[in-house]
Amino acid sequence: MPASSFSVDVAAIRERARQKMDQGPVTEAYGKDPADVIAVLNEVLATEIVCWMRYSRHAISASGIDRAQVSAEFSEHADEERQHAMWAAERITQLGGEPDFDPATLTKRAHTTYETFADDDLAGMLKENLAAERIVITTYQEIIRWLGADDPTTRRLMEKILAEEEEHADDIVDLLGT
Repeated sequence: MPASSFSVDVAAIRERARQKMDQGPVTEAYGKDPADVIAVLNEVLATEIVCWMRYSRHAISASGIDRAQVSAEFSEHADEERQHAMWAAERITQLGGEPDFDPATLTKRAHTTYETFADDDLAGMLKENLAAERIVITTYQEIIRWLGADDPTTRRLMEKILAEEEEHADDIVDLLGT
C-alpha cells in the first residue's frame, strides 16, 4: 500500500488565518453564507424555545391518573429543549450573529406551535407534542441536508439535537401506547 497522498501547505494556512482574525471560526473553507446559517439557526432557536415553553406548561398543568409519569417526561423534554436553544444561540454567536430571543417574534419564527389543553387532556398534550417532534424531525433533517459538508460544525450540532428529538418522539409514542 502506498503512503497517504494527503498534503497540506501549513505555512499558507497560517498566513491566511492571520489575515482575517476578526472572522473568528469562519474561514475561507466555510462553505455557506454565515448570515444564511445564522437566520436558520435563529429559527431553530425560536422553535426550541417554543417547545421548551409548551413542554413546561404541559408538565405543570397535567393532571389525572397518569400525571406523574407524563409530567416527569414533559419536564425532562423541556430541559432538553432549553439546552438545544442554548446550543443554537451559542453557535449563532460563534458565527458572528446575534441570537434572537425576542418574545414578540418567537412564534412567528418557530417551526412548531404553542398549544395548550385542558389540564386533564393528557392524550391531547401527548399528541400535540408528538406532532411538534415530528415537525422538528422533518425540518431539522432538511437543515442537515442543506448544511451538508459546507458547515460540519453546525451540521453535527443539528444531528445531535435531531437525535434527541427522535428520542422525544419515541418516548411520547411509548406514553401513548401506540
